[in-house]
Amino acid sequence: MKNIKFLEEHGVDIPRSLELFGDAETYNETINEFLVGIHSKITKLIELLEKKDMANYAIYVHSMKNDAKNFGFTTLANIALEHEQKSKAGDYYYISTHINDLINETNSAILLIQDYMSSDDSDESSKFIEVDANYVYDKKTILVVDDSNIIRNFVKRIFNSEYNVGTAEDGEEAIRIIKANQDNDFIETILLDLNMPKVDGFAVLEFMKSNNLFKKMPVSIISGDSSKETIDRAFTYEIVDMLEKPFNEQSVKMVIEKTLIYKDMKK
Repeated sequence: MKNIKFLEEHGVDIPRSLELFGDAETYNETINEFLVGIHSKITKLIELLEKKDMANYAIYVHSMKNDAKNFGFTTLANIALEHEQKSKAGDYYYISTHINDLINETNSAILLIQDYMSSDDSDESSKFIEVDANYVYDKKTILVVDDSNIIRNFVKRIFNSEYNVGTAEDGEEAIRIIKANQDNDFIETILLDLNMPKVDGFAVLEFMKSNNLFKKMPVSIISGDSSKETIDRAFTYEIVDMLEKPFNEQSVKMVIEKTLIYKDMKK
């Protein structure tokens, strides 16, 4: 974890937050909860917007506002406040036309926190995986990494008409594919399972972290493990979203759309 001045230098109101938390140690002990919380809340807000449920939208965005304010993310807090006021007034048009402002600022906060929490550790073993030319893509591709053939084929069926859908059966094959394409721009997004034989999803995340690939190839997680430990560990990396198994076609499409928005924002 970096020095807390890193956050202050990037516009976070640390002096105000420390008035609440008392010291940097307490702030650091709870910032991961904030990271997980704002991520889950923005996902829920998108769902509520789709349902035009402004009453519950107001409740969730109010909570996001308070959390952002407490941790010093003033810009996010101000945007959330505006959304809270408009949703309480039932102004669906405003919310629907300004949701990207909230998504973008939330993603910026998530990236900053992940950068702040990052260490210099890396998975040395992944550096020695050779590049295989057979894995190089020549068209826009969604990469699905899962040991289940059912999951791979399910996602392929959904997106085959729009994208090339590449697949990997485990983390080792995924790293080979990622490494083969890290110098081009054809992998649009990666759907990554965490629990796989041989090499798991966390090894893939470590490889991407050590090679600074998360903005180039944004990752969303698909996992059957919804334990707090697994979720907290996953969000120490720059992932965009987490999709719990079992999932349906609509939820997969929503995650892909969100991940593509993230990539466009980082270009």
